[in-house]
Amino acid sequence: MLIDSNIIIYAMQPQEEKIRTLIEENAPFVSVVSYVEVLGYHKLNDKEREHLEFFFKIAKMLPISQNVLDHAVKLRQIRKMTLGDALIAGTAIAYNVPLVTRNIQDFQWIENLELINPFEKR
Repeated sequence: MLIDSNIIIYAMQPQEEKIRTLIEENAPFVSVVSYVEVLGYHKLNDKEREHLEFFFKIAKMLPISQNVLDHAVKLRQIRKMTLGDALIAGTAIAYNVPLVTRNIQDFQWIENLELINPFEKR
């Protein structure tokens, strides 16, 4: 599974033990786009940044390959979407892994993309 940037951010919140457990038990992949989105957030404090940098050092990051780029381009040709979402969805499709996100509505129109919302079963 590929975890979206929003899931990484939620995992930082003390009350989201379920999300941290999901990540620990499944050792999911992350996109290099999430690295930029999450660590690039301008309101991170030093402690949050330190925890996230550690997370990304041990995470299995999937690179942006030509296959990922091709899928992202096709998605943006079909429907308007952010570059980050297109690259993350393209990564999940290219590597044939489900995408774990809370923003299901951003991706539900994409064929051949399995979505998992860990907040649905609360």
